[in-house]
Amino acid sequence: MQPRTPWQALTRRRYLRTAWPWRSAGYLASGVATGVPALLVLLLLVGSSVVLVGLPLLLLAGVALGGIERRRLRLVELDPAVDPHRVPDAPGLAAWLRLRAREQATWRELAYAVLHATVLWPLDALVLAVGLGLPAVLMSTPVQLAVDGEEAKAVKAYLVTSYPEAFAAALLGLVLLLALLHPLAALAGARAALSRALLAPRETELRDRIGEVTASRARLVDAFEAERRRIERDLHDGAQQRLVALTMTLGLARLDAPPGPLAEQLARAHAEAGHVLTDLRELIHGIHPQVLADYGLGAALADAADRCAVPVDADIDVPRLPAPVESAGYFVVCEALANIGKHSGAGRARITARCEHRTLRIEVDDDGRGGADPAHGTGLTGLADRLAVLDGTLTIISPPGGPTILRVEIPCRPLPDPSASSSPRTASSSAKG
Repeated sequence: MQPRTPWQALTRRRYLRTAWPWRSAGYLASGVATGVPALLVLLLLVGSSVVLVGLPLLLLAGVALGGIERRRLRLVELDPAVDPHRVPDAPGLAAWLRLRAREQATWRELAYAVLHATVLWPLDALVLAVGLGLPAVLMSTPVQLAVDGEEAKAVKAYLVTSYPEAFAAALLGLVLLLALLHPLAALAGARAALSRALLAPRETELRDRIGEVTASRARLVDAFEAERRRIERDLHDGAQQRLVALTMTLGLARLDAPPGPLAEQLARAHAEAGHVLTDLRELIHGIHPQVLADYGLGAALADAADRCAVPVDADIDVPRLPAPVESAGYFVVCEALANIGKHSGAGRARITARCEHRTLRIEVDDDGRGGADPAHGTGLTGLADRLAVLDGTLTIISPPGGPTILRVEIPCRPLPDPSASSSPRTASSSAKG
């Protein structure tokens, strides 16, 4: 496995023949390159009014340096450091500043900027001077002797007057370089670990971000369901009513027309309008059936069983549930029944639905040929993502030869239903037997 950090690379025998020693040196050198400007900016801002000007600008400088440092970590860590900041809810600089001032990550970046400007980059420079500078000076001793002609000072301490001594110093420098590349990489790894600890998101921030993403997906699902209901209502109350009126008008005209070509054309138009009305009703039912909104999931599942191309035994006993739960359960079952009718070759299917211990459990099984794979275009993959928003699960057991069993579990709390005594909640039927 490829090493991801200098520490991992140090455990490999071929460490010195890889790019990791020079990546580590480059990381420390780039730390010096960013630390010197950071120190100058820090001195400039500290000299200004801290409350009115200095502190806001320091925060901005810390955020900017944090972004640079997270990118610089890629020199020694192959796993990228994720940006810990959230996206503002509103546009504009003021909203951005308010959000950044409330985030812990902003203040950690400010602490890192101060630490980097005052302590870390001088340490980077010292490590480079010892790990690379000292061996480089020793290895350049023959060159110094050749330039001076008579003598050279190795590391400003030892006087070299002959070429054998000069080459011995160069050899010592080479050995020292190979030896110091190991601690240099270890220090670069420790430096990177400190930077990641201060600049990358922490576990609590990651959990908060996951919670925000989940809530956002739930809002999208709710908005999608509301839009489906609006489209269904508009089609039902608008286009469908006009088609009904058109069909009735054509029927009356057909009765009043004398026998002949005109009557035949009116008859064909009346029949075609009837087909269009049937297709529109099927479309409306597929978008969001009225029975689901009026009577709940139990009645809607019983209706779906009646409409299936394969005989379906239904054993359903569920109360009224939140609309997203009812909608998700209904469309998963509809998709499962559609797959049974098209692909399974089953002679019979069964739906079982219960709501127990605040969990909706639905099971759809058939006696078909089996071998169903959700990854191969069954239409259930998107529905599984939809269930995940509700913390639900979708399980399919379909060995070759059958049977196929689909299970749905959605955590939910039943809604109080004052009309439960008069509204059908339990459905038990055998469709198209």
